[in-house]
Amino acid sequence: MILRYTLKAAISGLQTHKSRSLLTILGIVIGVAAIMIVMSLGQGAQNLILSEIESIGSKTIVVVPGRQPKGPSDIISTLITDSLKQRDLEALKIKSNVPHLDDIMPVVFGSDSVARGNETYRPTIFGMTDLFAKIYGVYPSEGRLFDNDEVKSYSDVVVLGSKVKDQLFGADDAVGEKVRIKGKNFRVIGVFGQKGQLSFMNVDEFIAMPYTTAQQYLFGIKYFNRIIVEADTEANVPQTVYDITATLRNSHNITDPTKDDFFIQTQAQAMETVGSITSIITLFLAAVAAISLVVGGIGIMNIMLVSVTERTREIGLRKALGATNKNILSQFLIEAIILTALGGFIGIALGTAVSFGASYVLTHFLNLAWLFSFPVFAAALGIGVSAVVGLVFGIYPAYRASRLSPTEALRHE
Repeated sequence: MILRYTLKAAISGLQTHKSRSLLTILGIVIGVAAIMIVMSLGQGAQNLILSEIESIGSKTIVVVPGRQPKGPSDIISTLITDSLKQRDLEALKIKSNVPHLDDIMPVVFGSDSVARGNETYRPTIFGMTDLFAKIYGVYPSEGRLFDNDEVKSYSDVVVLGSKVKDQLFGADDAVGEKVRIKGKNFRVIGVFGQKGQLSFMNVDEFIAMPYTTAQQYLFGIKYFNRIIVEADTEANVPQTVYDITATLRNSHNITDPTKDDFFIQTQAQAMETVGSITSIITLFLAAVAAISLVVGGIGIMNIMLVSVTERTREIGLRKALGATNKNILSQFLIEAIILTALGGFIGIALGTAVSFGASYVLTHFLNLAWLFSFPVFAAALGIGVSAVVGLVFGIYPAYRASRLSPTEALRHE
């Protein structure tokens, strides 16, 4: 019964000063909303990336030059390491070395300006084979892909991404026309349909050409940035990884595994790695956003202290009528907890609305396969932390109110 009257008194006290109560919880609302937005969009980004990786196919194996990255600088080093060469490609193609290899494709990439008349554009340029279309499920909507004969003969042919085509040709037909890269003319034989982001590349913003042509005429290199292998079945992926590793170590005269100058990624490993990285980044950003909850808690403590001062006569009157120190303490603690919990619920609603709106924009205007995700953990965390903040930062004002002398409080002006 006492708790009921204490709760009623707390709510009545908050309703008396509605504007102040709303301003008090603003910090909590912003903090919880920020956590909701960060974790919702982080989960959406993770789902998008993982679905893109999964779409590549579970039989795909990627051989990357350099050591296994342990930081950003290591990732950059894989782009310039020359440990994967033609002899490695030939060794992997030998059936006895990798029995379950179904197909293989070397990849080189870089960026350069592409010109057509007075129009220029700087896309990413990929050198590859037509296996790209099979693995990634991307085919030209106009024209065709280059074939193996054109790869072997270093043909000066290219297939444009849809955005590259629009930038250089506008509404004009591109197939059969020429573009200029590094002073050399290349004939456009195809245009990819609008596809958007796919794994580590944006198909709309790139140019594909035979890898031999890219090596010889554009990049001036004799090594590969990646070698992509497709196993014959998903069940044989682990064995294929083992065979690739053994073949490359033999090709590079490596006897100590710690000296490997390459590493291998499967789709399962890539999904696990990306999932871990995005989860860590999301949690880190959520922790940064949670700092505003502490700021909001300090704001609540300040407002509650002001409230104690303003309501000194009220406190004295309640004590004169028989309210104990415990009753006063409970009332002000409950007020603080109600404020922060209310702020938590409003923050969840606001964060959910903003996250849903962002997901809608990303899906309908940027053509991303972005799914809205409601982070249950973030919602529970927001409510829980808000209540704890209210309790922690409400203790001192509540204690101060409970220790007021009823005689002195009644004399207060």
